Amino acid sequence: MLHVSAENLVLLSAAVMVVAFLYSSVGHAGASGYIAVMALAGLSPAFIKPTALALNILVACLSSWQFYRAGHFSWRLLWPFAALGMPLAFLGGALHLPVRWFNVLLGAVLLYSAARFLLPATADAEPREPGLPVALAVGAGLGFVSGLAGVGGGIFLTPLLIMMRWARTKTASAVSAVFILLNSIAGLAGTVASTGLLPSLTMPLGLAVVIGGGAGSYLGSHRFSVPVIKRLLAGVLAIAAVKLVFT
Repeated sequence: MLHVSAENLVLLSAAVMVVAFLYSSVGHAGASGYIAVMALAGLSPAFIKPTALALNILVACLSSWQFYRAGHFSWRLLWPFAALGMPLAFLGGALHLPVRWFNVLLGAVLLYSAARFLLPATADAEPREPGLPVALAVGAGLGFVSGLAGVGGGIFLTPLLIMMRWARTKTASAVSAVFILLNSIAGLAGTVASTGLLPSLTMPLGLAVVIGGGAGSYLGSHRFSVPVIKRLLAGVLAIAAVKLVFT
């Protein structure tokens, strides 16, 4: 069981609340941000992975509901990605890499996330849904990496949907939110099945992300400017990535 002082727990809770607010406002659940915060706090990979997934589930529920209510969700687009994504996320969640390789993997995830947030926004193009074999293969790959790294996969799926012109921005955010939710559930199930443990701090941190994620997803589903937020997130993720890879 991980022991954290009351003061550090308050600071950690405040940090994940801010992450949840920022990420949910741009349609994500925040796993890569929680990983960054917990890595900077010096917590162990054994704690980081299941906690990030558990917090992801809470915020993804809120984001999924908000985007669904706004009418942006497409089940037809989601299901091919989720069909193999969920079982592969479970498998990835059950696997555990050596600490050094785990850190390198997380560093790569965070660096990619940072780069994604720095990309300039582009106008929506007319979408063309992917073929079934392509969507199944992409979903399987993203699901496995998501479970292995302790993220929901939306940080990869959203830009892919937009860059490949498979969905408009709002639809991509809505589909990714549900994809994140399903993969996070599967990944956490795999992790718990293999270890039998769930970090005790999930409850206090969970309350923090519900507050932050609830506020962020509500504002983000309406009219909330995101360019500055994306740059701030990119800086945090890049710092955490460098710390993971080179220490």
